[in-house]
Amino acid sequence: MRDLKKWGFALFGLLFSILPSTAAMSFPNINIGMQTANTPQDFTNGLQILIWLTILTLAPSILIMTTCFVRLVVVLSLTRQAIGASNLPPNQVLTSLALILTFFIMAPTFNEINEKALQPYMNNQITQQVALDRGIQPIRTFMFKQTHEKELALFVRMAKIEKPKTKDDVPTYVLLPAFILSELKTAFTIGFVVYLPFLVIDIVVSSVLVSMGMMFLPPTMIALPFKLIMFVMVDGWYLIVRSLVESFVK
Repeated sequence: MRDLKKWGFALFGLLFSILPSTAAMSFPNINIGMQTANTPQDFTNGLQILIWLTILTLAPSILIMTTCFVRLVVVLSLTRQAIGASNLPPNQVLTSLALILTFFIMAPTFNEINEKALQPYMNNQITQQVALDRGIQPIRTFMFKQTHEKELALFVRMAKIEKPKTKDDVPTYVLLPAFILSELKTAFTIGFVVYLPFLVIDIVVSSVLVSMGMMFLPPTMIALPFKLIMFVMVDGWYLIVRSLVESFVK
C-alpha cells in the first residue's frame, strides 16, 4: 500500500514535470462555483483552473507517451497478430500486462521523482519550480536512453533551434516526439523478429496444403495449432517479456 501511494505521488509529479519550465504556473485554489469575473485576477484564476482541468483530462495520454508503455503494447499486439489467434488474448489483457510491466520498468524512475521532487515539495523543503525541475530530470534521463540520435536530430532541425551542445540544451517538447518515434521504431523492429518464426510456419503449411491439392482449405486454420504448440514449447510469453524488459536496461 505504501509503494502504491508512493507511485501515485510519483505519477502526479511526472504529469506536471513534463511541462516546459518557461510555462510554469502556480497551482490554483479551486472553489466550486460560478460568479462574474469582475477583476483581471478573477479571470486569470478561472483560466488557470480550465488549463489544469484540461491537463488532468490528458494525463493518461501524457503518462503513457513518456514511459515504456508504447513499446510494450505494440510488441504484445504484434505478437498476438503473428500467432493469428484473433482476439486472444483480449485487448484488456494485453493492455493490463503492458501497464503492469510499465510500472515494473519505470519503478526506479518514479521512486527517484518521489524522493528528489515530490517528498521535499510536500514537506515544504523546496519550491514548486524546483520540484518541477527536479521531477523532470529522471524522465528526461529515461527518454534520452531510449531515443535514437537520428530521430532527435530530426525534431531539433524541424524545431529550428540552435544545435544543442549538451542534453540539457534539448527542450522537452523536442525530446518527447523524438522519444515516441524511437519507441515505435524499436517496437516494430522487435515485432518483425517475433513475426519471423510464425511466418515460416505459415509458408510451410501453405506449401504442404498446395502440394496435397488442398487449395481450398484455409492455411491459417491448419497453421494455428502448430503456432500455439511452438509458442508454448519455447515458453513464448516468458521470452518476449524478458526481452522487452531487458531492452530498457542499458
